[in-house]
Amino acid sequence: MKPIHSVRLRFAPSPTGFLHVGGARTALFNYLYARHNKGKFLLRIEDTDLSRSNKEMIDVIFRSLKWLGLLWDEEPLYQSERTERYRSACHELIQRKAAYRCFCSSEELAQKREIAQKEYRYDRTCFKLSEAEIEKKRALGIPFAVRFYVPPGETTFRDAVRGTVTVQNQEMDDFIILRSDNSPVYQIAVVVDDHDMQITHIIRGDDHLSNTPKQILIYRAMDWDLPQFAHVPMILGLDKKRLSKRHGATSVEEYRKGGFLPQAVVNFLALLGWSPGDNREILSMDEMVETFSLERISKNPAVLDESKLVWMNAQYLAQTDDNTLLESVSVLLKENGLIDDHFVTKNRDYLLRYIRLMKSKMKRISDFAVLGGYFFEDPSSYEEKSVKKYWNEVCVASHFDLLVQRLEPLDSWNAVKLEEAVRGLAEEKGISAGKLIHPVRLALTGYGVSPGLFELMEVLGKENVVRRLQKAIHYLKRNRGGKKC
Repeated sequence: MKPIHSVRLRFAPSPTGFLHVGGARTALFNYLYARHNKGKFLLRIEDTDLSRSNKEMIDVIFRSLKWLGLLWDEEPLYQSERTERYRSACHELIQRKAAYRCFCSSEELAQKREIAQKEYRYDRTCFKLSEAEIEKKRALGIPFAVRFYVPPGETTFRDAVRGTVTVQNQEMDDFIILRSDNSPVYQIAVVVDDHDMQITHIIRGDDHLSNTPKQILIYRAMDWDLPQFAHVPMILGLDKKRLSKRHGATSVEEYRKGGFLPQAVVNFLALLGWSPGDNREILSMDEMVETFSLERISKNPAVLDESKLVWMNAQYLAQTDDNTLLESVSVLLKENGLIDDHFVTKNRDYLLRYIRLMKSKMKRISDFAVLGGYFFEDPSSYEEKSVKKYWNEVCVASHFDLLVQRLEPLDSWNAVKLEEAVRGLAEEKGISAGKLIHPVRLALTGYGVSPGLFELMEVLGKENVVRRLQKAIHYLKRNRGGKKC
């Protein structure tokens, strides 16, 4: 298929909170479609609700999008700076007889609803006013809102995800586009912005589906070209209910702080309601751009299973270059008090070897500190269940003594020589290698599980290994006695 070179898409968050998972997926779909068609991905900040919008949230949204790699192509547009443009559009609609001034007060409207005693639709009292009556009310300074006149008939549009959608216009009220305080509402602002930004495709959540017929009526009333709409289904939790805080992390910021790689989060979000058309689950951004299409977006709600994200993140960690992980892992270790800047400067090679050994065992970046702290400080305690399992033999301390004697003279400190030393001692003592490997692992790490022992010993270095074995000997003799065996 030949790329469409005029494609322009936008992501339009409201800065009233963190970037939600659903919003991030919407941004991603817009980005992928724009890049697939060699088009533009734009950003609009819908900050007209000044009481709830704030600069800090705008900065957080920017940071989240940049962290995900969703970089926009032009300067962001801020709705708060375009109020006069929206007012001008409302008055143009009045001139076109597609909108009218409504002088009804909120009290009058409340009375009408009460009298109707059912779902109320505005009775067009002010639509029926003559020009003279309108001018008289304006001369008296009576406040007015501007209502869009919904014509009879039906509104039909083609949605790229849902297919043909038809709405009977009688189901819509004459909706307000400019409030009586002269502030524009969402419906007019979004249409004016999308027209002025030359947006060709609007990909958004299906919670906006009810807004689309109203916006289409505004487009037609202004004689503007319609964009292509695509409404993507909502994201549900594992309980098949709408995603909320009770389901765990729901914002990009939480994932960033939770130890996830941006590549994994992007991959995970892309597969929430979209498929490349084959069984691939691990896709790079370039692969997603190449295969993305609106036709492959599912009509059904997507279910967010965070365990899938954890698995995916582990795959990315295992594949990521050690040097690429170095900065983020170093920052994490520093935040946890395990190392400082001086350590990073003096021990870059040690950190890279540590990352290389551990990354295939990690699920999140945070695991490097939680599960790998023993690379940077001696164990302060030993896992109780492992002590009972692996240090229950009276000869353990004696075996450690003998192992230290074999390790201290070694000139070549590598996994091969270390394995020879450990297995050789086990053979001499007439025990299985595991009877020595597991106790030694516990002495070095404090845990019963770790990466391969001999590779671990190589990375830790002779000084750390010998010192920790000696500490374990003291512990065993103090707490369990010990004898030569």
